[in-house]
Amino acid sequence: MFFWGDPTFILLIPALIFAFYAQFKVQSSFNKYSKERGQKGYSGADVARDILDRVGLDDVPIEVAKGQLSDHYDPKNRVMRLSSEVYHGNSIASLGVAAHETGHAIQHMEGYTFLNVRNAVFPIAAFGSQAAFPIFFIGFLFSSNIGYTLMTVGIYLFLAALAFQVITLPVEFNASKKAIVLLNEGNYLTTTETKKARKVLTAAALTYIAAVAMSATQILRLLILRGSRRD
Repeated sequence: MFFWGDPTFILLIPALIFAFYAQFKVQSSFNKYSKERGQKGYSGADVARDILDRVGLDDVPIEVAKGQLSDHYDPKNRVMRLSSEVYHGNSIASLGVAAHETGHAIQHMEGYTFLNVRNAVFPIAAFGSQAAFPIFFIGFLFSSNIGYTLMTVGIYLFLAALAFQVITLPVEFNASKKAIVLLNEGNYLTTTETKKARKVLTAAALTYIAAVAMSATQILRLLILRGSRRD
């Protein structure tokens, strides 16, 4: 049995299909609504700045980030970074993404529990996602108890990465919920446009769900592989 060519790889197929679908959905939704300009003429930067100022986060700067869909709020440096398309754009998609990122800034200000937990878990999860497979693979090469132990360590490290992804779900869902409320309160979009912005954020949420599904399936696969070596 080969680690990278074993029959358990078939378990990943449904998760892979879902991941490709989620990526297609977010790209197609963003592309569609990035072509529809908001009737009121606000840009993503305008919306983000106005919301931040209104909630008392006027000291949080907004910077332009490189790349498409690279938008994020940096809690460590308290900086919001918007892709050029979102920062300068006045499309429905741009405003939806900008409002979503301000949602994260507000979560940080309010001490949102899941965000704090995610930030605390991040270092372990980052290490786990990088080290899990190499350690598991090394253990897979040995038939002794040492090999079994290494595979177990690899699984636990990957579980840390999965935990981070699971904790990310409520963080992202909550930020999107806040975004819709903020867009309505600020009257940045019409009611119809806000519904379209919701579609963009809903599509983006699928990518996080797909990541959890993929990692959970990988865990199952690793458990089966470890069990086969134990036998």
